[in-house]
Amino acid sequence: KHTNMSSLFSNGKPNFSLEIPTIKFTKLFINGQFVDSLSGKEFETIDPRSGEVIAKIAEGEKEDIDVAVRAARVAFDDGPWPRMPGAERAKFLLKWADLIDQNIEEIAALDTIDAGKLYTFCKAVDIPGVANTFRYYAGAADKIHGEVLKPARELHAYTLMEPIGVVGHIIPWNFPSTMFATKVAPSLAAGCTIVLKPAEQTPLSALFYAHLAKQAGIPDGVLNVVPGFGATAGAALSSHMDVDKISFTGSTEVGREIMISAARSNLKPVSLELGGKSPLLIFDDADVDKAAALALIGILSNKGEICVAGSRVFVQEGIYDEFEKRMVEKAKAWIVGDPFDPKVQQGPQVDKKQFEKILSYIEHGKQEGATLLTGGKNIGNKGYYIEPTIFSNVKEDMLIAQDEIFGPVMALMKFKTIEEAIKSANNTRYGLAAGIVTKNLDIANTVSRSIRAGIIWINCYFEFGNDIPFGGYKMSGFGKDFGLESLHKYLQVKSVVTPIYNSPWL
Repeated sequence: KHTNMSSLFSNGKPNFSLEIPTIKFTKLFINGQFVDSLSGKEFETIDPRSGEVIAKIAEGEKEDIDVAVRAARVAFDDGPWPRMPGAERAKFLLKWADLIDQNIEEIAALDTIDAGKLYTFCKAVDIPGVANTFRYYAGAADKIHGEVLKPARELHAYTLMEPIGVVGHIIPWNFPSTMFATKVAPSLAAGCTIVLKPAEQTPLSALFYAHLAKQAGIPDGVLNVVPGFGATAGAALSSHMDVDKISFTGSTEVGREIMISAARSNLKPVSLELGGKSPLLIFDDADVDKAAALALIGILSNKGEICVAGSRVFVQEGIYDEFEKRMVEKAKAWIVGDPFDPKVQQGPQVDKKQFEKILSYIEHGKQEGATLLTGGKNIGNKGYYIEPTIFSNVKEDMLIAQDEIFGPVMALMKFKTIEEAIKSANNTRYGLAAGIVTKNLDIANTVSRSIRAGIIWINCYFEFGNDIPFGGYKMSGFGKDFGLESLHKYLQVKSVVTPIYNSPWL
């Protein structure tokens, strides 16, 4: 059964309130200093466990973005960062990673109170992962090599890999720390300078990382963090004439606006990691219990606020009934509650807007005629908690099967043949990820090559790594995070050509 929320809360306050850290950094970080916004405006960041205000954060707008871009421009055009050997940049990134390791508990607590993420998971996985991402790209910083070319004529030619310049990063609220590192580490390793806008819902950890960057000795102007809203700060960054590249993770709708801004301004290149409606295909030969456990994690991890969530689950008819029964049992046993409680498996949705959006999709599902097997309601009267929710008898044209809900809501469907499963998996405008559960190698090979998505997990789910490129097909965007592909997004290829005379060799 769901944890009784009254046992987790007393007088509307969480009982598992671990020592909430004092919020030390609430201002913009520009040119190595924490500064107020030029307008003096602030916005509130909210604790989703209670709906209460954690802190007031300086609100960056167009003028602040201009100042930050100017700092990044000077640091790129005249500063040491892009000119130092990669091995020197690596030393700063490694020092930064060590400082992150020394502050794991505080950063984990910041992401828990700001995003409703599980404290134990942040402490064990997310924040150590941030440090390791910096170490991975530190290791790549001195391995940026061009090629010597052999043209068909009497020419000598080679390529240089040069940093692209000032990069604007706009990151989402669901993985504030992971996304910070995923964008910042490769672009800094490449020798770029940065203006980063964290999501307005979750600015706290990005500002803390900026403080640690300063401690690590990263030169002023190389990293700038400007909290603010998408329509103002984000729009100013993506349309800025002096920004050389934009990297964005977030919704498909906003991704489209960013591309338009980039095109209308200086035609800056854009990389986008956008929405998903990822299928999980479970075949008759699967171990039903393992498949159900995988499917549960696939939709309920991070309270469903994850772009690769396995929100469409297709089960072959031979095991469907047994699978559905297992799924409902597991969902009912899933513990929702205060994310500081180590027993809890699901915290609150990030904010009121997201909470209400998820509940409205659940209502849509009921109205469209899907069968609500379990869940479907909010929990308690304080904070943004939603029951794990499973719909069956879902038709592929229903809103809950087509739209990215970004919450703990699964659409369960049945299939007969492999061909039918492939067709259903591809029946979406998205193409971010997919999962396959089977013991049959032929099925695994055929299906993994037939689904149009950027990452396919066979007999596993959510298996990411710094060395595994990740990114979308179709309306899930383009450009890769992680792997050396991510490093190359922030590098330009320049060809250098010179004639050769009287050489015995071409």
